[in-house]
Amino acid sequence: MRQSARKSIGQALADLSAEFPDEDIKESKLRFLESEGLVEPERTPSGYRKYSVDDMERLRYIIRAQREHYLPLKVIKEHLEAIDRGLEPPALNGGPTVPTGAFGDPGTQELLRGERADVRISRRELVKTAEITEEFLDQLEGFGLVRTRTGSKHYDADSVVVARAAGELAAFGIEPRHLRAFKTAADREVGLVEQVVAPIRRSREDGAEGRAAQAIDDIATLSLRLHATLVRAGLRSMR
Repeated sequence: MRQSARKSIGQALADLSAEFPDEDIKESKLRFLESEGLVEPERTPSGYRKYSVDDMERLRYIIRAQREHYLPLKVIKEHLEAIDRGLEPPALNGGPTVPTGAFGDPGTQELLRGERADVRISRRELVKTAEITEEFLDQLEGFGLVRTRTGSKHYDADSVVVARAAGELAAFGIEPRHLRAFKTAADREVGLVEQVVAPIRRSREDGAEGRAAQAIDDIATLSLRLHATLVRAGLRSMR
């Protein structure tokens, strides 16, 4: 039964996409995971990949470990190696590095992968949802903190998050003009990631696209963790 259930890469991708509809799972990701040794599908004489039931279970484990527990691939690989040796892997109950929450308080994966990127919200809806004023939104736009989608008059989900956070910070006397430092720091981080990822993207090796995407996710996760820890450590001295 398990032998006859082997799936092609297209079938495996379709099953995983249906099971994890919020994840952007592409063929390049499956190829990348194979190149990193996390899954080893059988190859037919013609070279086509065939994923067994066990292979599919490994892929599901990887996706859940990344999506729900934000584990880097190196750690996930160690878990899988433990399973291969007949051992129990560490319990996946560590929780997220950034708390998950409602619309205005996204979790780590939503921040990194741009989930709800297809959201289109009008200016009026943004003001209402973020609980700010038109004048306040004008200030956010003036300092480059919020902007409409390219070629559109509508805003996306990121604009809602930024506007709401800025509005709540304003209650403490932190005005939009004070937030330019956040934008500058974010732009610098993006530039740093681009420098690291560019050579990977230019590579002609198989799985380069998947490695680049994974590098972006890993670096961004580590950056968020580092930033949150530094801020927390600094604020602790003020108590």
